[in-house]
Amino acid sequence: LHMSKKILVVDDDQNIVDYLTELFTANGFETLTAKDGAQALTLAKQGKPDLITLDLEMPERWGTVFYRRLADDGDLSGIPVIVISGLEKHPKDRVLQKAAAYIDKPFEAEKLMAVVNSVLA
Repeated sequence: LHMSKKILVVDDDQNIVDYLTELFTANGFETLTAKDGAQALTLAKQGKPDLITLDLEMPERWGTVFYRRLADDGDLSGIPVIVISGLEKHPKDRVLQKAAAYIDKPFEAEKLMAVVNSVLA
């Protein structure tokens, strides 16, 4: 039985959330969405996503805080995270070292799907 993979979209920009949800759904994925890190953590625990896309530019540095909590949680630390951000990359940032991939905003749908598919392959 082919189970569709589940992607948790974490972004405080509703336009991006809608866009990614549409893109992933069109490509056969199930999606969960969260507006902030707190909601994302709850959903990650309940929904057990196969992949998380994470915006770092959320209020109160939630992207980074969420990533650290995820990494520290034994049940969740194995979930690959694709960081989607318009921020300059900081090479020392632990989040980016551990992330499965880093996609700059604005991004191309094809490029993002190629990354998603290779991470989940």
